[in-house]
Amino acid sequence: MGIKFEEKKQLFTLTTKNTSYQMMVDAYGFLLHIYYGDRTEEDMSYLLDYRDSGFSGNPYDVGDRREYSLDTLPQEYPSNGIGDYRVNSVSVINGDGTDAVDFRYEGYQILQGKYSIPGMPALYGKEGETLIIRVKDQVTGLAADLYYSVWEEEDILTRCVKFVNEGTEKIILTKASSLNLDFLQGEWDLVHFHGRHCMERQMERVPVMHGRMTVGSVRGASSHHHNPFVILCDKETTEDWGDCYGLSLIYSGNFAIEIEKDQMNHVRMTAGIGTERFAWTLEEGEEFFTPEAVFTYSNRGFGKMSSSFHHIFREHLCRGKYKHERRPVLINNWEATYFDFDKEKILNIAKGAAQLGVELMVLDDGWFGKRDGDTSGLGDWFVNTEKLKGGLKPIADGVNALGMKFGLWFEPECISEDSDLYRAHPDWALQIPGRKPNRSRFQLILDMSREDVRDYLFERMTDILDSANIEYVKWDMNRNISDVYSAKLPKERQGEVCHRYMLGLYELLERLLERYPDLLLEGCSGGGGRFDPGMLYYSPQIWCSDDTDALERIKIQYGTSFAYPIATVGAHVSAVPNHQTGRKTPLASRGAVAMAGSFGYELDLNLLTEEEKEEVKEQIKTFKKYYTLTHEGEYYRLTNPMENHLYAAWEFVSEDQSEALIHGMQMMGQPNNPSQHIPVKGLNPEKMYQVNGEMIRSGKSLMAGGLNFPRQEGDYQAVEFYLKEVK
Repeated sequence: MGIKFEEKKQLFTLTTKNTSYQMMVDAYGFLLHIYYGDRTEEDMSYLLDYRDSGFSGNPYDVGDRREYSLDTLPQEYPSNGIGDYRVNSVSVINGDGTDAVDFRYEGYQILQGKYSIPGMPALYGKEGETLIIRVKDQVTGLAADLYYSVWEEEDILTRCVKFVNEGTEKIILTKASSLNLDFLQGEWDLVHFHGRHCMERQMERVPVMHGRMTVGSVRGASSHHHNPFVILCDKETTEDWGDCYGLSLIYSGNFAIEIEKDQMNHVRMTAGIGTERFAWTLEEGEEFFTPEAVFTYSNRGFGKMSSSFHHIFREHLCRGKYKHERRPVLINNWEATYFDFDKEKILNIAKGAAQLGVELMVLDDGWFGKRDGDTSGLGDWFVNTEKLKGGLKPIADGVNALGMKFGLWFEPECISEDSDLYRAHPDWALQIPGRKPNRSRFQLILDMSREDVRDYLFERMTDILDSANIEYVKWDMNRNISDVYSAKLPKERQGEVCHRYMLGLYELLERLLERYPDLLLEGCSGGGGRFDPGMLYYSPQIWCSDDTDALERIKIQYGTSFAYPIATVGAHVSAVPNHQTGRKTPLASRGAVAMAGSFGYELDLNLLTEEEKEEVKEQIKTFKKYYTLTHEGEYYRLTNPMENHLYAAWEFVSEDQSEALIHGMQMMGQPNNPSQHIPVKGLNPEKMYQVNGEMIRSGKSLMAGGLNFPRQEGDYQAVEFYLKEVK
């Protein structure tokens, strides 16, 4: 397993526990993609099909070989302007104004351990190997180092590209993909995860058509609307059976994943930084790295694919103290108070929560500057001592005295026009000279590409964090980027702003975590507007959605689970009627749904009845009891809520298969309802399990027959099964 190069055949093979990936340098120096799928030790180059196809031209080198065309052959990193008319991986503006790139193989090297990417998040680890293949355009001098890493046990491969201008004239990159995958056969569906604010990552499955399909974002963030994760799957693929390829991009800004089915029914998929608003100048000798792409193949359906992503992200992307340590159960005051609070009100919420077992009090928006609504104050990161007498320390001390941790909300990337910071530095905001900017929530975007902006934010945030015992930060970002123009960059480099913004954001987050290594940082962008692997490198959990309605959260968390571990999902029990939908759901159901994530509350617990308070105590005890099982165990989707609107169920199984927890909800009650059965997965067929302390059955029989879904009256009723091995 690992990386192998056969010199005589010029054949590269990357092998994991269950998969193989092959590419070959041909006689003309082109790097052809051969195979990616079930593990094989054989040379798969026999799959290459050379044929003369009309209007598919031939490289000059091949002479009269009309059957040889880059337009029909599978390639590892296809370039632009030299005869391949399909979607490409790289586009440029050369010094002479042309856009052609002709990459030919130059050499390779194999290194021990995992590569890193300067200034950007990526998987990390000492084990494994890295392959670097050098290709180069001999006319312009543009070289590309194609990086590959192999994660054998997880069946994961990663890729990124380093461009180097080894010519004498500047070259402008207008497209720089991280990955290309060519498929010579198969009838494929595309699974992607679309949405909107308060309705993120809605799973959709569509046939791949002839032509181009694009999933991406031009919003300056990965966005609520599309996620940088897609699946190509066989038309018959299910949770437990069939071929599928999962692809995730470790990036938080503009991205594009393009899929094209061509004239020969071949399918090509590329992924990388979005091409709109992107143009990066490489002067002589300069380098440019793309973000990292993570991908896997499964012949055991979506479940195996998701498991591979869950393991790799949990173990080799998330970092810090809370990578495995239990996160505290938190309460956030936002839906309880919005901007209307003072010290006494916050401490009163904390006191009531502490009595029920809550461990962290988070003070949300409104504690700084002139901030009694969302039209002013952003950027003025100074405590509003008129609202909070004595600053944050008395509140933090009061919360700590209750035995709880104290946390704080920030929105560092945005600025209000009605702020002292904007009045002093209007040039710090992204806005086009001579034009009135587009507003969103009456706020603009700070130019995170600027070092002086980042230095200001770092100084203000560290002053605040040093002023009191603050152990948690919620990092929010409540609008998308428009009016892209940096006053710091010359006009010919404005196409670099969006990517430089992301590099600046990553740099500030890294500085903050170096200063406070034990800080629990939770990502947020109006909920799930930046729920992506790039942010997980800095924040081990991300607020999954501003929609806290239990019924809607089932679908949101279902879609999220295809790539992201349950441990990364911020999920809370909120008030009813729900503030987003007006729906009333039982407290037990809200708790069951929120336990499929990092658990907390978004309401004033003092307003609950005594009976409800006792229920909250039990919920918190249950969450703590099952924490290792839910956050470290295997996760299984048992139903598809996009299709089944009657009931939903999901399961956690411990690593040693000694216990399992099934949660679910009867979403709609029915008269005279027929029997419903919940599938059971992941058990040891040879072990015996006790179900809810009562009946005992073998793992084999439980997985074969499932469990009867309890008959209940009413909508939104919670279901729980706990399975424990009988020894």
